[in-house]
Amino acid sequence: MTDDLVHYEVADGIATITLDSPKNRNALSRRLVTGLFDALDRAEEAAEAKVVLIRSADRVFCSGADLSEAADGGMEEGTRALVALQRRIVTHARPVVTRLAGPVRAGGLGIVAASDVVLCSEDVTFAFTESRLALAPAVISLTVLPRLTSRAAAETFLTGRTFDATEAAAMGLVTRAVPADDLDAAVADVCAELARAHPQGLRETKALLARELVENIDAHAEEMAELSARLFGSDEAREAMTAFLTRRK
Repeated sequence: MTDDLVHYEVADGIATITLDSPKNRNALSRRLVTGLFDALDRAEEAAEAKVVLIRSADRVFCSGADLSEAADGGMEEGTRALVALQRRIVTHARPVVTRLAGPVRAGGLGIVAASDVVLCSEDVTFAFTESRLALAPAVISLTVLPRLTSRAAAETFLTGRTFDATEAAAMGLVTRAVPADDLDAAVADVCAELARAHPQGLRETKALLARELVENIDAHAEEMAELSARLFGSDEAREAMTAFLTRRK
């Protein structure tokens, strides 16, 4: 691994990837994204791994883009990296299960939407906060929009409001919300069920399910990356991000 922001281990047929960057609430910094890519590559190369599990070390799963990096310079590389990360998850040879025990915001929802199965505790909250920062959820729309109804997308994207796990499940953003005390058991059950399938069956069925999603990513990736980079580089967004970072301090 490139550093200690992402941990990787394989046990009982499950490759577990743990996000561990508490200082910035697992924001998608260059280091974290690089570590995620490395871990996903290792999981695909590991013959003993039948399932990939993405989780966080602490409660917060992901706070979105690293706004300190975005405020300091251009995001052309960062937006393309997030496109590639989503595509990597969608096209991974193993089914990807994501466990959510705490808040997910903005860019982190691209990881959620790209995953095959998402289980969360009932107290998890979500928000597409981009509109409040003079941005748009452009890059993550590549995986998020195919999951949601158009009404749910319009309301949550435009308002940027926080919504709960019950709503997230109803709109198709997550697979299932369970009581917090039952989350680990539910994740273990899903991973065990997936591990019972034949590797070829998992690989080919996942590719079948992901076909339209991959086509959507490939058709619109460049346009969405350019839009996102342009908005991050705008005076309006830089002012809004600076104000947000100041308030958070």
